[in-house]
Amino acid sequence: MTMMVFVVLGYLSGSVLYAKVFAKLFGKEEMFALSKDHNPGASNAFVFGGFWCGLLTLIFDVLKGFLPVFLYLACCRYQNEPASGLAFVIAAPVIGHIFPLFYEGRGGKGIATTFGCLLGLLPIWQPVAVLAMFFIFFSVILRISPHFHRTLVAYFSSVLCMACLIDSSAIRLGFVIITAAVCIRMFTSQEEKEKMEVKLFWMH
Repeated sequence: MTMMVFVVLGYLSGSVLYAKVFAKLFGKEEMFALSKDHNPGASNAFVFGGFWCGLLTLIFDVLKGFLPVFLYLACCRYQNEPASGLAFVIAAPVIGHIFPLFYEGRGGKGIATTFGCLLGLLPIWQPVAVLAMFFIFFSVILRISPHFHRTLVAYFSSVLCMACLIDSSAIRLGFVIITAAVCIRMFTSQEEKEKMEVKLFWMH
Protein backbone atom coordinates (compact mmCIF):
# COMPACT_ATOMS: atom_id res chain seq x y z
CA MET A 1 0.00 0.00 0.00
CA THR A 2 2.83 2.39 0.90
CA MET A 3 4.54 1.63 -2.39
CA MET A 4 1.39 2.32 -4.44
CA VAL A 5 0.84 5.64 -2.68
CA PHE A 6 4.36 6.81 -3.46
CA VAL A 7 4.23 5.54 -7.05
CA VAL A 8 1.09 7.63 -7.63
CA LEU A 9 2.57 10.63 -5.81
CA GLY A 10 5.81 10.26 -7.76
CA TYR A 11 3.99 10.10 -11.08
CA LEU A 12 1.88 13.16 -10.23
CA SER A 13 4.96 15.00 -9.03
CA GLY A 14 6.73 14.21 -12.29
CA SER A 15 3.71 15.32 -14.29
CA VAL A 16 4.25 18.95 -13.28
CA LEU A 17 6.40 20.42 -16.06
CA TYR A 18 8.20 23.24 -14.30
CA ALA A 19 9.68 24.53 -17.55
CA LYS A 20 6.14 25.42 -18.59
CA VAL A 21 5.29 26.77 -15.14
CA PHE A 22 8.27 29.13 -15.01
CA ALA A 23 8.02 30.00 -18.70
CA LYS A 24 4.55 31.34 -17.96
CA LEU A 25 5.73 33.18 -14.84
CA PHE A 26 8.61 34.83 -16.72
CA GLY A 27 6.53 35.59 -19.81
CA LYS A 28 8.55 33.19 -22.00
CA GLU A 29 5.78 30.89 -23.15
CA GLU A 30 7.00 31.06 -26.76
CA MET A 31 10.39 29.55 -25.91
CA PHE A 32 9.39 25.97 -26.72
CA ALA A 33 8.35 26.96 -30.23
CA LEU A 34 11.78 28.59 -30.69
CA SER A 35 13.70 25.43 -29.77
CA LYS A 36 14.44 22.69 -32.29
CA ASP A 37 13.04 19.85 -30.21
CA HIS A 38 10.23 21.76 -28.42
CA ASN A 39 11.32 19.99 -25.24
CA PRO A 40 9.85 21.40 -21.98
CA GLY A 41 13.01 20.89 -19.98
CA ALA A 42 15.76 22.74 -18.15
CA SER A 43 18.08 23.04 -21.16
CA ASN A 44 15.58 24.99 -23.26
CA ALA A 45 14.54 26.96 -20.18
CA PHE A 46 18.14 28.17 -19.82
CA VAL A 47 18.69 28.89 -23.51
CA PHE A 48 15.37 30.51 -24.37
CA GLY A 49 13.98 31.52 -20.99
CA GLY A 50 17.05 33.00 -19.35
CA PHE A 51 19.19 32.15 -16.33
CA TRP A 52 16.56 32.33 -13.61
CA CYS A 53 13.93 30.50 -15.62
CA GLY A 54 16.46 27.76 -16.35
CA LEU A 55 17.82 27.55 -12.81
CA LEU A 56 14.39 27.32 -11.18
CA THR A 57 13.29 24.72 -13.73
CA LEU A 58 16.40 22.65 -13.05
CA ILE A 59 16.00 22.83 -9.26
CA PHE A 60 12.33 21.85 -9.30
CA ASP A 61 12.82 19.12 -11.93
CA VAL A 62 15.45 17.57 -9.65
CA LEU A 63 13.33 18.01 -6.52
CA LYS A 64 10.25 16.37 -8.04
CA GLY A 65 12.31 13.22 -8.52
CA PHE A 66 14.23 13.47 -5.25
CA LEU A 67 11.36 13.96 -2.80
CA PRO A 68 9.15 10.91 -3.62
CA VAL A 69 12.12 8.51 -3.50
CA PHE A 70 13.67 10.06 -0.39
CA LEU A 71 10.36 10.18 1.50
CA TYR A 72 9.46 6.62 0.50
CA LEU A 73 12.73 5.27 1.89
CA ALA A 74 12.33 7.38 5.04
CA CYS A 75 8.80 6.05 5.49
CA CYS A 76 9.97 2.44 5.05
CA ARG A 77 12.72 2.94 7.64
CA TYR A 78 10.29 4.59 10.04
CA GLN A 79 7.75 1.77 9.66
CA ASN A 80 10.49 -0.87 9.64
CA GLU A 81 9.26 -2.16 6.27
CA PRO A 82 11.33 -3.51 3.35
CA ALA A 83 11.47 -1.13 0.37
CA SER A 84 10.22 -3.88 -1.93
CA GLY A 85 8.56 -1.49 -4.39
CA LEU A 86 11.56 0.81 -4.68
CA ALA A 87 12.09 0.17 -8.41
CA PHE A 88 8.67 1.54 -9.31
CA VAL A 89 8.96 4.48 -6.91
CA ILE A 90 12.32 5.39 -8.51
CA ALA A 91 10.87 5.26 -12.02
CA ALA A 92 7.50 6.96 -11.36
CA PRO A 93 8.62 10.64 -11.38
CA VAL A 94 10.59 10.19 -14.60
CA ILE A 95 7.64 8.46 -16.29
CA GLY A 96 5.45 11.31 -15.06
CA HIS A 97 7.82 13.87 -16.56
CA ILE A 98 8.01 12.06 -19.90
CA PHE A 99 4.30 11.16 -20.10
CA PRO A 100 2.66 13.82 -17.88
CA LEU A 101 -0.96 13.54 -16.85
CA PHE A 102 -1.41 17.32 -16.95
CA TYR A 103 -0.07 17.91 -20.49
CA GLU A 104 -1.71 15.16 -22.57
CA GLY A 105 1.33 12.89 -22.25
CA ARG A 106 3.66 15.37 -23.98
CA GLY A 107 6.55 15.78 -21.60
CA GLY A 108 10.29 16.24 -21.49
CA LYS A 109 13.23 13.88 -21.68
CA GLY A 110 13.50 13.30 -17.94
CA ILE A 111 17.25 13.74 -17.49
CA ALA A 112 17.19 16.21 -14.58
CA THR A 113 14.38 14.23 -12.95
CA THR A 114 16.43 11.03 -13.30
CA PHE A 115 19.25 12.67 -11.35
CA GLY A 116 16.72 13.74 -8.72
CA CYS A 117 15.39 10.20 -8.33
CA LEU A 118 18.91 8.79 -7.94
CA LEU A 119 19.83 11.54 -5.45
CA GLY A 120 16.82 10.41 -3.42
CA LEU A 121 18.66 7.13 -2.76
CA LEU A 122 21.35 8.87 -0.68
CA PRO A 123 23.38 7.79 1.26
CA ILE A 124 23.55 5.22 -1.57
CA TRP A 125 25.59 7.45 -3.88
CA GLN A 126 26.87 5.07 -6.55
CA PRO A 127 23.86 5.22 -8.94
CA VAL A 128 23.86 9.01 -9.31
CA ALA A 129 27.66 9.05 -9.50
CA VAL A 130 27.63 6.48 -12.33
CA LEU A 131 25.15 8.47 -14.42
CA ALA A 132 26.97 11.75 -13.78
CA MET A 133 30.31 10.15 -14.64
CA PHE A 134 29.10 8.90 -18.02
CA PHE A 135 27.46 12.21 -18.94
CA ILE A 136 30.69 14.05 -18.08
CA PHE A 137 32.85 11.48 -19.86
CA PHE A 138 30.83 11.59 -23.08
CA SER A 139 30.59 15.40 -22.93
CA VAL A 140 34.22 16.23 -22.13
CA ILE A 141 36.61 13.30 -22.70
CA LEU A 142 35.09 11.18 -25.46
CA ARG A 143 32.76 13.79 -26.85
CA ILE A 144 29.62 12.40 -28.45
CA SER A 145 27.35 14.74 -30.35
CA PRO A 146 24.61 15.68 -30.82
CA HIS A 147 22.90 15.54 -27.43
CA PHE A 148 20.44 12.89 -28.67
CA HIS A 149 23.18 10.27 -29.08
CA ARG A 150 25.13 11.37 -26.00
CA THR A 151 22.07 10.86 -23.82
CA LEU A 152 21.34 7.37 -25.17
CA VAL A 153 24.97 6.23 -24.82
CA ALA A 154 25.20 7.65 -21.28
CA TYR A 155 22.03 5.86 -20.15
CA PHE A 156 22.93 2.51 -21.72
CA SER A 157 26.47 2.68 -20.34
CA SER A 158 25.02 3.44 -16.90
CA VAL A 159 22.69 0.43 -17.12
CA LEU A 160 25.65 -1.88 -17.82
CA CYS A 161 27.80 -0.31 -15.14
CA MET A 162 25.06 -0.47 -12.50
CA ALA A 163 24.45 -4.13 -13.34
CA CYS A 164 28.02 -4.79 -12.23
CA LEU A 165 28.40 -2.33 -9.34
CA ILE A 166 24.99 -1.99 -7.67
CA ASP A 167 23.92 -4.78 -5.32
CA SER A 168 20.27 -3.73 -5.10
CA SER A 169 18.11 -5.42 -7.73
CA ALA A 170 15.39 -2.82 -7.07
CA ILE A 171 17.71 0.06 -7.97
CA ARG A 172 18.94 -1.75 -11.06
CA LEU A 173 15.38 -2.50 -12.21
CA GLY A 174 14.27 1.05 -11.47
CA PHE A 175 17.01 2.48 -13.63
CA VAL A 176 16.27 0.01 -16.45
CA ILE A 177 12.63 1.20 -16.44
CA ILE A 178 13.81 4.82 -16.49
CA THR A 179 16.17 4.10 -19.39
CA ALA A 180 13.38 2.43 -21.38
CA ALA A 181 11.10 5.44 -20.82
CA VAL A 182 13.85 7.89 -21.81
CA CYS A 183 14.57 5.90 -24.99
CA ILE A 184 10.91 5.92 -25.98
CA ARG A 185 10.80 9.68 -25.44
CA MET A 186 14.00 10.27 -27.41
CA PHE A 187 12.99 8.17 -30.41
CA THR A 188 9.50 9.68 -30.59
CA SER A 189 10.65 13.29 -30.13
CA GLN A 190 10.52 15.96 -32.83
CA GLU A 191 14.26 16.41 -32.48
CA GLU A 192 16.16 15.93 -35.72
CA LYS A 193 18.14 12.68 -35.55
CA GLU A 194 21.52 13.88 -36.81
CA LYS A 195 24.44 11.55 -37.45
CA MET A 196 26.49 10.70 -34.38
CA GLU A 197 29.97 12.19 -34.10
CA VAL A 198 32.64 11.01 -31.66
CA LYS A 199 35.76 13.07 -30.89
CA LEU A 200 38.48 12.92 -28.26
CA PHE A 201 38.78 16.00 -26.05
CA TRP A 202 41.91 17.30 -27.83
CA MET A 203 40.26 17.13 -31.25
CA HIS A 204 38.49 20.22 -32.57
